[in-house]
Amino acid sequence: MRLMDKVAIVTGAASGMGKAIAEHYAKEGAKVVVSDYNFEGAQAVAEAINTTGGTAIANRTNVAELADLEQLFAETKKEFGKLDILVNNAGIMDGMEPVGEISDEKWDRVFAVNTTGVMRAMRIATNIFLEQGHGVIVNNISAGGLQGARAGAAYTASKHAVTGLTKNTAYMYALSGIRCNGIAPGGVETNIGSSMTNVSQFGMGRQMTGSDTMPRTGKPEEIAQLAVFLGSDESSFVNGQIIAADGGWIAY
Repeated sequence: MRLMDKVAIVTGAASGMGKAIAEHYAKEGAKVVVSDYNFEGAQAVAEAINTTGGTAIANRTNVAELADLEQLFAETKKEFGKLDILVNNAGIMDGMEPVGEISDEKWDRVFAVNTTGVMRAMRIATNIFLEQGHGVIVNNISAGGLQGARAGAAYTASKHAVTGLTKNTAYMYALSGIRCNGIAPGGVETNIGSSMTNVSQFGMGRQMTGSDTMPRTGKPEEIAQLAVFLGSDESSFVNGQIIAADGGWIAY
């Protein structure tokens, strides 16, 4: 098993890509903390993992709240005694608003979840990793963190920020036994669209000119396979990379 005896936190793991990552990590031998704001969904994922012979616990986490993140890491250390891998997967969409339409409220909400929550989780994890002398961070970013025609202004900016944060963290701690990489999925079959409100018709129309070049949508399991590789020792020489998993979308 590629992640035998590793302890991993996966945020946003009640559904979609996070759920698939949690399940694949457990199959590869990791002890998984299934973190999500939807606690019932997280419990269902953890119970299914345990029923099939894996090891998992559920944790209710609003990644936009520092107290929730601190509790998440404290519970992980209490339950398993260590942390080897942090997968920042939780995220929300904007409403495809261009900068001329975005409200401060929407901007702040998107950044609180997609960027500030990721930074805070990385900060906590990094200090744990420094004490241990090792650790891996996998940030599930988005093709929107590489291109400008994949979402609205807030989402695009929030994901570009995590791209920079990923590269900076990899460089800063490259000599400390810590690796940090990102995944940039293309369109994947998840329920993230349910977080969209007050969709901008102009922004959606412009964004669709980029989306129309997408070869196909992906399956959450296809992203999970890459997350397993990046979390495992097989990727020991991979650091500071944002790897697109998009069927060739950004090649267009």
